[in-house]
Amino acid sequence: MQHVTPAEHGMETSTGLDNRKLLMWLFLASECLFFGSLVATYLLYKGRSTTPPFPHDTTIAGVEYSGIYDIPFTSVSSFVLLMSSLTMVLALAALQRDNRRAAQVWILATALLGITFLAGQAFEFTEFYHEGLTVSSSVFGSTFFVLTGFHGTHVAVGVLILLSLFVMGLRGRLTSERSLNLELAGLYWHFVDVVWIVIFTFVYLIQ
Repeated sequence: MQHVTPAEHGMETSTGLDNRKLLMWLFLASECLFFGSLVATYLLYKGRSTTPPFPHDTTIAGVEYSGIYDIPFTSVSSFVLLMSSLTMVLALAALQRDNRRAAQVWILATALLGITFLAGQAFEFTEFYHEGLTVSSSVFGSTFFVLTGFHGTHVAVGVLILLSLFVMGLRGRLTSERSLNLELAGLYWHFVDVVWIVIFTFVYLIQ
C-alpha cells in the first residue's frame, strides 16, 4: 500500500477542512468583494455616459443610438464557459476514481473551453474598439473593460493552472491521492464561472 504523507493531503484545520482548501475559500471570499465592487461601479456609472456607443439602444435629444452589445454572440460564449464547469466536474470525478486517462481528457477539454471563451472575448473587445469604445472613450467604456478585463484575466489564470495540471498528469504526478490539487483548481474555476453569470446578467441583459 502506498504511504501518503500529510504534505500530500494537507493538514486539517479546526474546521475539519484541509488548510489549503480553507485558504482557497478565504481567497474566493475576498474575490467576491473585489468583483462585487467592480459590478457595483459599473452599474453606478452605466447610465451616466453621454458619449456613444452605448451598451443598449438609447435615445438622446431625439437621436436614437443602437446598443453595442451582441447578446446572441455573448450568450454562446457564456454557454461555452458554463459547459467548462461540467467538464471540470467530470475531470475531478475521474481522478478520484483513479481513471487518470479520462481525467486528463476532461482537464484538457476544460482548458480548451476556457481558451475558446477568451478568444470570443478578444473578438468582442476588438469589435467594440472598431465601434469606438475604449477604456478612455467614456465612463461606460472604462468600467466595462475593467470589469470584463479582470474577469478574463482570471479565466486566463485558470487555464494556465489547468494546463499545469495536465502536464503533471503526463508526468504521472496527478493521482487520486493528490486529487485535492484538481479539486482546488475546480473551486477556482467554478467561482470564475459563477462570476461570469453575474456579469452576463447585470452587464449584458439588464438594461
